[in-house]
Amino acid sequence: MDIKVGDVLELKKAHPCGSRRWLVLRVGMDFKLRCSGCGHELMLPRSKAEKAVKKIIPAEEAES
Repeated sequence: MDIKVGDVLELKKAHPCGSRRWLVLRVGMDFKLRCSGCGHELMLPRSKAEKAVKKIIPAEEAES
């Protein structure tokens, strides 16, 4: 899966705030994500993050 910093991930399950979209802040063995709804940040292992992804919105599309 080709995920880069700045991409927005739409996950299968919603965050308790109701948002499904997360901004990618860091990639590697772990992903650091920020919730687009409430701003909560978390670190997630790559394997778990890749299973949870429903859709990847590239950084170019997310800006506009």
